[in-house]
Amino acid sequence: MTGPGNWQKSSFSGGGDGNNCLELASTPASATLHLRESDTPATVLTTTHTALTHLLAGIRTDALTARQR
Repeated sequence: MTGPGNWQKSSFSGGGDGNNCLELASTPASATLHLRESDTPATVLTTTHTALTHLLAGIRTDALTARQR
């Protein structure tokens, strides 16, 4: 199985060429998203658009930490 080929760097990673970047790629045929850190490109997290959307919404609203209290 081959991985995604077109990785995009997060706009929050800054403009430098360093390895402090979150990268995202998609696989349209299977509707999955792939995330990795540029300093460890062999480690890839695979998820769906829906799951990632829910995670980001929880982070933005602080809902994740509120459940742990």
